[in-house]
Amino acid sequence: MATQTPRTQQRRARTVLLLIAGIPVSMMLAATVLWWAVDSGHVDVLGSVGTANHGALITPPRSLSGTRFQHEGVAQTLWQDLPAKWRFMVVQRGDDCGELCQQQLYQTRQIHLALGKEFNRVGRIVLSDTAPAAVTLAPDIGDTADRVVERLDDWLAREHVGILPLTLPAGELEGLVPEILAAPAQWYVVDPAGWIMMRVSDDLHYKDVISDMRFLLKNSGG
Repeated sequence: MATQTPRTQQRRARTVLLLIAGIPVSMMLAATVLWWAVDSGHVDVLGSVGTANHGALITPPRSLSGTRFQHEGVAQTLWQDLPAKWRFMVVQRGDDCGELCQQQLYQTRQIHLALGKEFNRVGRIVLSDTAPAAVTLAPDIGDTADRVVERLDDWLAREHVGILPLTLPAGELEGLVPEILAAPAQWYVVDPAGWIMMRVSDDLHYKDVISDMRFLLKNSGG
């Protein structure tokens, strides 16, 4: 077998180095091309892998990162301070949690429970422009026998254990979820990094929502 000269060995080593260095560059170029194709509508990623979302994707998604929430009326909370989970986010406006508000809280609780072994990878939030202690349940809908007016924070602690109430000023809340102004019968899915990425209509069948969530959980590391 012919012996390689030092010059030949050096040339081969440089060739291998260039090939290795070119791997991340080519991956970045491929990712850029794919992003352009998806953004321009030439490629349907979800359809290509054999599924389609039932909820409405928010394009572009909106970030909660850096937003300063009030928690329990006093503490300043950043999204980054929360455990990294997918979140169901119900939006409540004003000082009354009526039938729609209560139905969304019930619906998200049941879907959360139905996720089974993936339950701990998902959390729930009620985002309000009013502190829960100042919000009441509609007296003709509450679940107490004598129909007394009940505070939202007390009701959540009893009926929706584990849900996280967060508060923002009305203008800031409306900027993050503007769809609620025209169509309040919907809630949101937020990814672990704090991106509001999907809207879920109240009339969407719960099995379709579960299908979307299982797909997201299966194909994400969060």
